[in-house]
Amino acid sequence: MTKKILCIEDEPEMIDLIRVILGRKGFEVVGASGGVEGLRILKEIKPDLILLDLMMPDMDGWEVYQQMKAEESTKHIPVIVVTARAQNIDKVLGLHIAKVDDYIAKPFSPQELLSSVEKILGSQN
Repeated sequence: MTKKILCIEDEPEMIDLIRVILGRKGFEVVGASGGVEGLRILKEIKPDLILLDLMMPDMDGWEVYQQMKAEESTKHIPVIVVTARAQNIDKVLGLHIAKVDDYIAKPFSPQELLSSVEKILGSQN
């Protein structure tokens, strides 16, 4: 069965890039351009995994994360934070305090993205 991944990201080129990388491996990638749209689509499609950008103009990634984790129907969905904010403090906050499932800094290699996605979705089987 095809795993569905929701990519919440304000840069259309980044969504396209992620769609190409993960599409080759048989994942279905649904793009949402920003946090507000991301939360709406999240409730509609209930993806297997979320790729979440932190810095978005309408609603930042941490707010999206907190709202989805507060919802009973979406709190179990794993989240990989994909962001240009690669400072160590953000990584520590993301992985330890917010308990995101993984953290990828932009720019990333296709292999880095695939490894992270496969590690998390593979552990769900």
